[in-house]
Amino acid sequence: MTALTDARPTGAPVVPLGVPLVGGAHGRVSGAGTEGLAADDERARSERIAAVRSGEIGSVHSWELVTAVDGPGTRMTTFLAGCPLRCLYCHNPDTMEMRRGTDVAADEILRRVARYRGVMKATGGGLTISGGEPLMQPAFVRRLLRGAKAMGVHTAIDTSGFLGAACTDEMLDNLDLVLLDVKSGDPDTYRRVTGRALQPTLDFGRRVADRGDTEIWVRFVLVPDLTDDEANVELVAEYVASLGAAVTRVEVLPFHQMGRDKWDDLGMRYELGDTEPPSVELVERVRGQFRAHGLTVF
Repeated sequence: MTALTDARPTGAPVVPLGVPLVGGAHGRVSGAGTEGLAADDERARSERIAAVRSGEIGSVHSWELVTAVDGPGTRMTTFLAGCPLRCLYCHNPDTMEMRRGTDVAADEILRRVARYRGVMKATGGGLTISGGEPLMQPAFVRRLLRGAKAMGVHTAIDTSGFLGAACTDEMLDNLDLVLLDVKSGDPDTYRRVTGRALQPTLDFGRRVADRGDTEIWVRFVLVPDLTDDEANVELVAEYVASLGAAVTRVEVLPFHQMGRDKWDDLGMRYELGDTEPPSVELVERVRGQFRAHGLTVF
């Protein structure tokens, strides 16, 4: 990300989440006194760490029930907190830091999946784990995927692939679909967009494709004067086409300003304030570049 030129903070204070969409405790136990408080706090902290490591609990931002957005059919999309990327166009910057989430038990998520299993089955839907970046919490994701598959529910993760090395073979065994966000084909542009390196994304996509049993939908965000360069798009299209039959869909997502206010609310500098959404002509040109490689494009 471009260095700041003014005194505004790059981070942000913790913003109260209020009552989350997915469970979690908020009240304090009253009347317990102060005797033994430090020991109790230490024990609680160690127990929480153990639960996080085992995947029993995770840091969850929110969840929603949606249709034909984050995979096929009606899906319960669970947004986890925490992301190693700092995308300039991120429309959910409040998911960047894990501390902004709420501790939620994996079993609570799975109970909700079970509640909606009927409508999921009827519509060909399922569970999508998104973020933030879900692979920042691999143990939690592993437990959710295993539990959902045990119920016969279709599973998906929405990931940048940057932490693909954290996705174990067991997790891939329990994954039906990977929504892979390929943010750029040019390494320099990728670093400008995300602050990170491109290669891990390419490696993860190749690994998933080589398995031959997990479907891939590729997502590409089209930002004028950032990711729209014809050569950059061509690099993305060539890479996606090289993944072969595993890729069944490419989504070209036009940039929008709907997340801009969140950056201001969090005290973070938003660098794309003057960027307009892409024109219809630009969107069609980019989609045409993907179609020229024989890809199904939306």
